Amino acid sequence: MTDNKNTDTKSNKATTPSSPKTQATDASSSGKTAKKSASSGGRGGIVLGAIAIAIALGSSGWVFYHGHQQATVLQNTVSAQQSQIANLEQSLSQQQKAAEKAREQLEDATTTRLNQQDSSLKSLQKAMADVKGRRPNDWLLAEADYLIRMAGRKVWLEHDAQSATALMEAADHRIAQLNDPSLVPIRQALADDITALKAVKRVDKDGIVLRLTSMQRQVEDLPLASAVIPEAEETQAPVVSESVNDWQANLTTSLKGFVDDFITYRKRDGNVVPLLSPTQSYYLQENLKNKLDQAMRAVYQGNDTLYHEALGMAQDWALRFYNQDANATRRFVEQLNALNEQRIGVDLPQKLSSQTLVSDEIDTRLRRDIAPLTGGQS
Repeated sequence: MTDNKNTDTKSNKATTPSSPKTQATDASSSGKTAKKSASSGGRGGIVLGAIAIAIALGSSGWVFYHGHQQATVLQNTVSAQQSQIANLEQSLSQQQKAAEKAREQLEDATTTRLNQQDSSLKSLQKAMADVKGRRPNDWLLAEADYLIRMAGRKVWLEHDAQSATALMEAADHRIAQLNDPSLVPIRQALADDITALKAVKRVDKDGIVLRLTSMQRQVEDLPLASAVIPEAEETQAPVVSESVNDWQANLTTSLKGFVDDFITYRKRDGNVVPLLSPTQSYYLQENLKNKLDQAMRAVYQGNDTLYHEALGMAQDWALRFYNQDANATRRFVEQLNALNEQRIGVDLPQKLSSQTLVSDEIDTRLRRDIAPLTGGQS
């Protein structure tokens, strides 16, 4: 209630018209208030402007700093990329130079190989043209050279003079078909070589080996000897004299003869060969076969010394350990003696003079213009 009254009083006072003095007072108060408000408004505007300017300057500085940092990063990135581009350009330049150098080397090598092949081709064409100009029978000379070389192998590797002679005669026949007077020295050398080969003693190697093989099969059938005891020395029996005066000597002689009828002592000089056990008999047979096999190998090798040593050892064993009264043993020993008397060694020519002459003629005729193909490095 009190508040309402005060409110009404204040409202009544407000609505009551004031006096002129009061209005003047109020007007001056209003002017002062307006001045205060105007001065307060001016100061606030200045502060706000300063703040705005500071904010603008801060923003501009921040933008400038941020832009400077971005420019620096961008510049560093560009510099790095430029450096990489420079390195790539340098590497590419080096690769181009290396490729250019390799290409030049390849061109040089190719040119060299082409020149070599062209030269070889021209040489080969020239040689082929020369060969075409010859007679076809010239190739018989090359065939004769081959036959002579085969004859040399037969002589020095196989010790077969008969086959070598046949080959040499075939070579002489080939050269004779050429009908060339310039080859007469070669034919003369061939004739000398053929004569020397025919002078070589012919040994029937196959026949000797077949006989030795047959004797190997007979070894197991040879009868072994019993214990061999040397012959005892012959002693003369004492004779009793007819004189009475020799009665003592006659008595001694009679007693000695009586004792000798019970015990006989005989002296024997020589080695007693005992009986062989089954194992020893087997080894004896195998060793005897081995000696015969050595003799066969010596026949094919033409080794006269080894041949006679093997047969001599076999003959000694046959006489010592086998029964000499048996017909098989006697025939075996006789065959060994007959084979041991043969000589299997032959004197073969040291060289064939025609081989060198034919080779030289081949070099002169067929190979003089043929140059070897020179292969380039791959």
